[in-house]
Amino acid sequence: MAITMGTPAVDELGDVLRVLGEWQHDGGPVQLHPGDVGWFWRFGAERTATATRTWSRAGDVLAVGLLDGADLVRLAFAPDALRDEELARRVVEDVSAPERGVLPEGAVSVEVPVGALVQDLLSTHGWESGEPWTLLRRDLGVPVPDPGARVEVIGPERAHEWAAVVRASFDGSTFAEERWHAMASGVPYAGARCLVVRDERGEAVAAVAVWSAGGGRPGLIEPMGVHRAHRGHGHGRAITMAAARALQELGSSSVVVCTPSANVGAVATYRSAGLDRLPERRDLHRAAA
Repeated sequence: MAITMGTPAVDELGDVLRVLGEWQHDGGPVQLHPGDVGWFWRFGAERTATATRTWSRAGDVLAVGLLDGADLVRLAFAPDALRDEELARRVVEDVSAPERGVLPEGAVSVEVPVGALVQDLLSTHGWESGEPWTLLRRDLGVPVPDPGARVEVIGPERAHEWAAVVRASFDGSTFAEERWHAMASGVPYAGARCLVVRDERGEAVAAVAVWSAGGGRPGLIEPMGVHRAHRGHGHGRAITMAAARALQELGSSSVVVCTPSANVGAVATYRSAGLDRLPERRDLHRAAA
């Protein structure tokens, strides 16, 4: 049967996320995770649904895309569909043609899991390698050392503190408390936690959100940040280790994270917290005409 592309309604996102979670496994590629959708949920349920695409055959979802900004779609595939030629050709057609409603005209990018046939086909259609990303993973089958810092799980009453650290961690960020509440109202947040590390004065200096994909599956860090006024004191390592311990408590098999390779400080922080580097992944990029 033919491959069809769709955009789920808000009340259908739960089913999409369930399938997306089932595709996460330690033997497979790092790809779009339910936590990525959970982090996007800070913009609200309606916008999240509008930004989601599914590709299905005979009612079975085989691929999911998230329009993470105006010029980027991030993809995930069912494990047995990673090299499905019919699916790959349909996805390539849809992301390449602006009238299909995935990506607009001009310069755009596609994030494709390593080993997906879509990557090969886009390359033959003139798409070029784009920004490199460093992927890291830590096995949670063994104990994670204590982070050696004061760690606090953040709930609604402390959302303003978490938001403030995130704002102060990323240049240009406008993340506000209301975004936290929108994120926390989303379906994926049932398997998530937000944490902060506090310094000796009790001030929140680092923040992280962790997202489970279900017991025995990889969990995701997204985002992690250290307040720009408190860097260089080991807070990034501490919050990353706290994140790993939180995911371990949630039953995750491993913790994974993706960061631009150009962000050498972040890569070093994750490595210091015991995460191992995986093969680098590059987006596929189409230049403006």
